[in-house]
Amino acid sequence: MPLPKAPTKKGSLLTQYTTGHSEVKSAASSKTQKSTGLKKQSAPSITNTIQPKPMANTASTTSRAGVAQTAPMAQSTPAKLKRTRKRSDSNTARKLFVLDTNVMLHDPSCFFRFEEHDVYLPLVTLEELDNHKKGTTETARHGRQVSRKLDQLMNAVPNGIDDGIPLNVLDNQLNLGRLFFQTQFLADDLPKSLPSGKADNQILGVVHSLQTLHPNRSVVLVSKDINMRIKARALGLNAEDYFNDQVIQDSDVLYSGQLALPADFWESHSKHLESWQEGSHTFYRIQGPLVSQMNVNQFVYLEYPDMINFYGQVLHVETDGANNAKSATLRTLVDYSNPKHGVWGIGARNREQNFALNVLMDPDIDFITLLGQAGTGKTLVTIAAALQQTLEMGRFSEVIITRITVPVGEDIGFLPGTEEEKMTPWMGALQDNLEILIKGDANAGEWARAATNELIKNKVKIKAMSFMRGRTFVNKLLILDEAQNLTPKQMKTLITRAGPGTKVVCLGNLAQIDTPYLTEGSSGLAYVVEHFKGWAHSAHITLMRGERSRLADHANEVL
Repeated sequence: MPLPKAPTKKGSLLTQYTTGHSEVKSAASSKTQKSTGLKKQSAPSITNTIQPKPMANTASTTSRAGVAQTAPMAQSTPAKLKRTRKRSDSNTARKLFVLDTNVMLHDPSCFFRFEEHDVYLPLVTLEELDNHKKGTTETARHGRQVSRKLDQLMNAVPNGIDDGIPLNVLDNQLNLGRLFFQTQFLADDLPKSLPSGKADNQILGVVHSLQTLHPNRSVVLVSKDINMRIKARALGLNAEDYFNDQVIQDSDVLYSGQLALPADFWESHSKHLESWQEGSHTFYRIQGPLVSQMNVNQFVYLEYPDMINFYGQVLHVETDGANNAKSATLRTLVDYSNPKHGVWGIGARNREQNFALNVLMDPDIDFITLLGQAGTGKTLVTIAAALQQTLEMGRFSEVIITRITVPVGEDIGFLPGTEEEKMTPWMGALQDNLEILIKGDANAGEWARAATNELIKNKVKIKAMSFMRGRTFVNKLLILDEAQNLTPKQMKTLITRAGPGTKVVCLGNLAQIDTPYLTEGSSGLAYVVEHFKGWAHSAHITLMRGERSRLADHANEVL
């Protein structure tokens, strides 16, 4: 039998390095123990993270909770292997994020949102999850989802959890860290004034102990509770909010859906300008510097002090091979401020209402978001467009209106009656606007108004959001009122109910969020505004001017 081939020089060097390195390391360790005369103590399980698993040529570039990103790293050659091993052993780039219970109840998949960094769960968070998993609320459903996800992760690693569970064992994603559980008691040195029996203080004690055990590693508490983060920072601990679902930091920079054109717009974009007429609309194809700032279904306007104003809608943005905007196609709008173009007896009172009525009456737009302060007319123009397209045009079979039932003050308790009767106290805005629309025709008598009111009741349905899961709406107009109180997951659940021929309209005001742990940046309404921006069948308008009364306008300004 022929002998096997001798190893190559490159492989010999690599073998020599790995074996020699381990022998030197073990010899040094035994020598140290012999000289000190101390027994080797077992370190906490989290210390194993100081030697992380190899990553696919990536290095961390940011430290924000839930949004850590990666940057490319050059591959190591055998000559530089020792230097690369030393840098990864230091593990200064990989952070350790300690999760509060409210983060898991807010986003059940939060474990996978931290890129290459590690996640740590104190035992008290599992106790709190167990207390929240019973019931039919959204929080209880999220708690059960977290428990099932943790069970899947633990079953995927049958050899134990002391060394952490790789978070990529379920879907084989790259650049994910490990999930660690608190497997032993950790002593803390928190002030005696903090009650030790409270769950928040126990979590703070775990963070403090981890920071003491690993001084060379960044330990960060992630919590949606503002007071929890304040206490952590007062104790000298790192604490951050959960940033993964926050699309904006300030609502002032949220996409408004409209763009003001400069006074020299036509002069600076006159080169290669094309225009044509189709029906009652005029189309323009332009090229110029502002094309790169335009999005599909965005409204543009140019107002002159002594000339006819220009209002248009961006229908299409053509890009080149490098995905750079090349040209844009604009279309003039229907002037709904003109009484002859009234929608169910009402007309637009300002520029933004005109924009809103144009997209509400457009059959090619399937998803619409309307933002604005109280009194800007969001609900009125939406209900008018819904009645016009349902009763007059027959475009939809019925109108379905729903909203999340979050009280502003004290809850009024259980309500008797059917589903619609229980939802009636929450639909005061709908009833007020229906009264305005029904009484708008001065020539109609009492019998005609009563018949119209009965017809509207048969076509406008009020549904509770709690029973939306699993339904499919076909050829209907779905209105989500007070959508600023919805989480991104709830918003996804409701929008995916839309079937063929259904239009979804979301109304809300980011300044009136009543749901705990939701902010202007993490609201589901802001989430869909940013994620649907640029889709050919969606549009967004922010209504600026109040039209309720001079008293309401003044209150919005001074209060």
